[in-house]
Amino acid sequence: MTRTLGTVAAGTGRAFPLTAGERIRIVNTHGSQVVDTWALCPPDGAEWLSMEHTRTSLSRLVPRVGDQLRSNLRRPLLRLVEDTTVGAHDTLIAACDQHRYEQLGWAGRHANCCENFRTALAELGLEHAPVPSPLNLFMHIPWSADGTLEFRPSPAAPGEYVTLLAETDVLVVLSACPMDLTPINGEGRTPSDVDVEVRAGV
Repeated sequence: MTRTLGTVAAGTGRAFPLTAGERIRIVNTHGSQVVDTWALCPPDGAEWLSMEHTRTSLSRLVPRVGDQLRSNLRRPLLRLVEDTTVGAHDTLIAACDQHRYEQLGWAGRHANCCENFRTALAELGLEHAPVPSPLNLFMHIPWSADGTLEFRPSPAAPGEYVTLLAETDVLVVLSACPMDLTPINGEGRTPSDVDVEVRAGV
């Protein structure tokens, strides 16, 4: 049964509480949209989804279907149970912030994923500092043998999706990344909405 059906508008963030066994499906509705993804454990968020600990557990840079995503206490918080994409996701790149856009030459305020994370939590009366490194769903950051990283357009096609299973009660925060200065959200550099479904365990 679907409990929540909603949209994360382009360039904004939303938070979705999950109970253990529920599944959240993030749909790349229009294609090529990066979604910064976090998970915090209630009630105070002192335990959170950690890319460093997940990479250590998996001995890989990119999770695959069946993989558990671990917390800063090395506990499984989420499991990747479905992925209809080619599997291009990122665990290395920090969430964009105001300083990132300024370094890229932007003058003035710019929407950013760190602010979206804080705003989504504030709407629930919560806060968390600092912002953890996110799981960047649909983000294509290939690397070469010498360690060089590239920022390429997301290959996610319209309608492709990822489904995450909550291994415990968590608050999932999603940001439809507002980046429009690099091509990560497609060659057109135009962020778009993503659709979200939360379903009871199957």
